Amino acid sequence: MEFDVNSLRSVVTVVSFILFVGVIVWAYSRKNAADFDKAANLPFEQD
Repeated sequence: MEFDVNSLRSVVTVVSFILFVGVIVWAYSRKNAADFDKAANLPFEQD
């Protein structure tokens, strides 16, 4: 198999898409919801 620039671009595109989907799944998982809610309210807490 000859590995050229276009093959590398294809691999990088697929890996980037998989990472993107992974970040989306991580961000919307219910396990992290409490941490994200706490972080979202940080600007409204008073010292």
